[in-house]
This record gives sequence, C-alpha cells and structure tokens, in this order.
Amino acid sequence: MVDDQGGWGDVGLRSWTDLELIRAQLEAGADPDFRLRFHGRPLDMAAEYGSAEVVTELAARVSDVDAMLAGRTALWRAVFGNRPDNARALVAAGADPARPMMAGWSPGKLSLAGPDPLIDEALSAAEQAAVDEGRRLTTALGELWLDGLSLACIADIDAAEAIRRLDAEVVSADSVTEDDMWTYPLANHTELTLWATDVPGGCVIVQPWAYGASMPGVSTRLSPGTKCYAMYANPKSGNQGSTAHNGEIIGWDLHPAGGPDEHDSAEEILASYLYQRNPIAYCCAYAGLRPTDSRAFEGPPDVWLRLPDGDYWH
Repeated sequence: MVDDQGGWGDVGLRSWTDLELIRAQLEAGADPDFRLRFHGRPLDMAAEYGSAEVVTELAARVSDVDAMLAGRTALWRAVFGNRPDNARALVAAGADPARPMMAGWSPGKLSLAGPDPLIDEALSAAEQAAVDEGRRLTTALGELWLDGLSLACIADIDAAEAIRRLDAEVVSADSVTEDDMWTYPLANHTELTLWATDVPGGCVIVQPWAYGASMPGVSTRLSPGTKCYAMYANPKSGNQGSTAHNGEIIGWDLHPAGGPDEHDSAEEILASYLYQRNPIAYCCAYAGLRPTDSRAFEGPPDVWLRLPDGDYWH
C-alpha cells in the first residue's frame, strides 16, 4: 500500500543504507520520484545519507538521475555530503558532474574542494587559497563546545579598539563568579560582561554563558569601517547569526554553517561546504579572521570587559 509519502513513510534517515528494505519498498509500489515532505526525492536522501548500493538501485528507477531540487542534483548532494562512493555510483548511473548549478559550483567543481575529486581539473588560485585556509582553520579550532556561547568576529580591529568602541570597562577575570554565569535570570552586570582576544585579522568578543556578545548593539558599535559576524549558540533553537557592515545590521536570523541556499553567491557556497557543521570557523572566515588555535573561544582570553548600561537590542 502506498501511503501519503509515496510509499516511503516508514523509511527513516538511517534506512537509506538498507538495500533490502529499499527494494522491498519499491516492489510494494513506492514512487522513486516522490518528493518527500521537508526533504528531497528518495535518491536525494540516499545520495546524502545512504549507501552506494541503495543509490545505484534508486538511480536505475528514477525518471531523471539529474533532476534538480532547490538548485542542486543528487550528485551535488553526495559531493557536498562528502560521500564519494555515492557520488561515483551516480556518475556511473549517468549523472553529469559538469552540469552548472549553485552559483557555478557544479558537482565536479565542488569535488575539487574536497578530498575526492570527480574531475581532472583545478580550482582558481583564489578558490584554492580559500580551500587551503578552510582546512587550516577547521584544524586549528578543533571540536568546540557551543551551547550557550555567543561571539562576535570583527575584522581589522584589535581588542583595545573594540573596548574603545564599546566604551567598555576592563575588569578582572574573577569579577564574575560561577553562580553569576550559570544562574537564570542573569544579573545585569553578568549579561554585560564579555571577553576579548586578538587574533590574526582582527579580534573576537565572546560571552561563554549567554547571548551578550551577539546583541545587535554590540555589532553596530564594533563594525564602523569594517564587518562583523555575530552568533549565539542558543541551546533551545540552534545557532542564530547576524552580520553587520559599517555600523549597520545587514543580515539577521542567519544560520552559520547551516547549509547552502541556491541563491547564495559562489563564495558563500564554497564557505558552506568548507565549514559545514563548524559554525565558529564559518564566522571567522566571513570576517577574515585567522586564529591559530581555539583560545579566543575557550579561554583564557586577553582581557575581560564590561559594557556600560544601555539598550543593545534596538
């Protein structure tokens, strides 16, 4: 019986590696071209999350192995998801690695930015430099605990200039206690207490326990003449990002490293690939920061500071 999900209603995310299950669904009448709710076609799901065997089975049954959805094909999804076996299975089934999509990043070109190229070509010097920096930056930062942390990555100014722009007071590291940090609601002085650290390319402002560093009034004060990417790793709703240029918020409710959009620029598409599941590295890359380790985000920082009382939300 085919359900309202085209016969795929009982197939979970982990099921796309189970060839026997997928074959059974197909034999029972499941539609290989069905658009799954909130997802792509079955082939899109298998390309990202499944096995090469399941990809091969579905690719032989769909009406178009290169069908586009949200600006990309199943092959593109396999490349972006770093699933080289799935990508090669799709190419063997007739998928075109050179098909233009995603701001010029065809599946073949995107594969050149990863460890398993599909084509024998080269990226431009600027693109290769971005790839090299992406690998260096993600390695330098390593695995970071995010929940509850907020940050602002600011280009071209140091911590001393950030303190001046914020009209902030330098305070001692022991001026905020553990109880202050982890008790809700936050005391006002705790909400306004941040730390700052110089890194190559600019500086980083962090509040490890709340949203203070990501408040829009912080970004607008820090970004005249430069740019800033701020983020709050909200434990309830995920990473919430914003961008500011020259003292104005230009992007809000962003999802750093949350995946590419078909309307993104070529640079944004590449950054989404290089920094997927690594939002702090994404924020650094946006601002052109080049930290050599994770100290700016994990501490100890260069300096603690306290903002003056004021409205940092409007």
